[in-house]
Amino acid sequence: MSQNRIGFEVSLSLPRQGSGGSSGYDDDGCHRRTGTVWTASARIITDVIGLRVLPLAWAIAQLGWIIGPVVVLSFSFITNYTSALLADCYRCGDPVRGERNYTYTDAVHSNLGRGKEWSCELVQYLYLFGVAIGYTIAFSISMRAIGRSNCFHKKDDDSPCHTSSNPYMIAFVVIEIILSQIPNFDQLRWLSIMAAVMSFTYLSIGVTLGIIKVAENGKFKGSLTGISIGTVTQNQKMWRSFQALGDIAFAYAVSINLIEIQDTIKSPPPEAKTMRKATLVSLTVITLFHLLCACMAYGAFGDMAPRHLLAGFEFFNPDWLVDIANAAIMIHLIGAYQAYSQPIFAFIEKHAMRRFADGQFITREIEIPVPGFRTCKLYVFRLISRTIFVIVTTMISMVLPFFNEVIGLLGALGFWPLTVYFPIEMYIAQMKIPKWSTKWLCLQMLSLACLSISLAAAAGSIAGVVLHLMSYKPFETSH
Repeated sequence: MSQNRIGFEVSLSLPRQGSGGSSGYDDDGCHRRTGTVWTASARIITDVIGLRVLPLAWAIAQLGWIIGPVVVLSFSFITNYTSALLADCYRCGDPVRGERNYTYTDAVHSNLGRGKEWSCELVQYLYLFGVAIGYTIAFSISMRAIGRSNCFHKKDDDSPCHTSSNPYMIAFVVIEIILSQIPNFDQLRWLSIMAAVMSFTYLSIGVTLGIIKVAENGKFKGSLTGISIGTVTQNQKMWRSFQALGDIAFAYAVSINLIEIQDTIKSPPPEAKTMRKATLVSLTVITLFHLLCACMAYGAFGDMAPRHLLAGFEFFNPDWLVDIANAAIMIHLIGAYQAYSQPIFAFIEKHAMRRFADGQFITREIEIPVPGFRTCKLYVFRLISRTIFVIVTTMISMVLPFFNEVIGLLGALGFWPLTVYFPIEMYIAQMKIPKWSTKWLCLQMLSLACLSISLAAAAGSIAGVVLHLMSYKPFETSH
């Protein structure tokens, strides 16, 4: 079974042993699965709720009170539909006794062949690499927000508090280099609990601050059509609207984990039936949470809604509450970076072992004495390769520290191929839907429409990066 976990959760399927007919084992020889609708729903929610919500207020501000929520609901509906198709691809052939697929890529391989599996893996690793960059930028934003807030309240006047992101990114890279050397970091189950607690902490504070701000204003700000021409140019309005689609798409690029979550569900009834219910429940909760956070922040700030949910509250009282929220984001991101990077680490090390199986450089260990603890053993190749990866993602983050644009690109990269294209193609192959039949045409039209949205989102995000680069000086600009 593949151990390339993506997200905080760890596959609960244990090594196969015994026979399928044994009372304590499932038909594949794994220990009997015990997951239910509620455990699966909880895992989906904790995987998704969190950092994905932070740019949504800005996205709603570009689209307005009408189109914004409609787009969020549309992405939710599409994700729920394609996730239901994906659930039917957990088993090959027979939905009750067919061979199981333990990971997303296993399902792609079984239904579409090795070539498509390689394509899927390429998209996954590019997506994960981008997430590592986005998380580095988000960490520096939260660190900088704490610094600016404390500076403002200490001076107690209108003088500017300029701070640079670079020292915070350097601090982040040091932490991640150390944590990346921990063996089996992705198997630490407390990460899931910590992630859930931190996510709900900072989002709850964000919603509370939004409510307080709206109460102070005495009204909901914003407009039906979003940020107005004049505040931005007509071209900027178009590109920002496209980028907003990418930010919302990122919030719903959730399918990558669903097969592995489905692999924890007990049967009967068939896993696909339970998973469809779990997906519906979880996406309903997620969408309500997304709309609540985004709309309260948009109502609080209107056209000036911050690109990062909590960035708009830097000068808010009580400042300690804002600091707690940003600290929770930072703690969340420290673990999240590792969880999303572990599959890339595993991929690099697996291929290095295959290519240089007899090389001493790959297997060489060094011992580092740690006072009061056991001697720490590190593989030289792991130390060098993981350190290089963390440094590279940090350098890119320093050169392009544009949170919303990076998130928009990630949404464009992850939504169409992983949430729409592969589930639809696998479902067509699994169900043997005839080419040019009505159902086949409808599915292809849905895929084409989502591809168009992803391309528009990518174009908007790239345009945003180009616009920023006209005035931004890498490694120099302070905020």
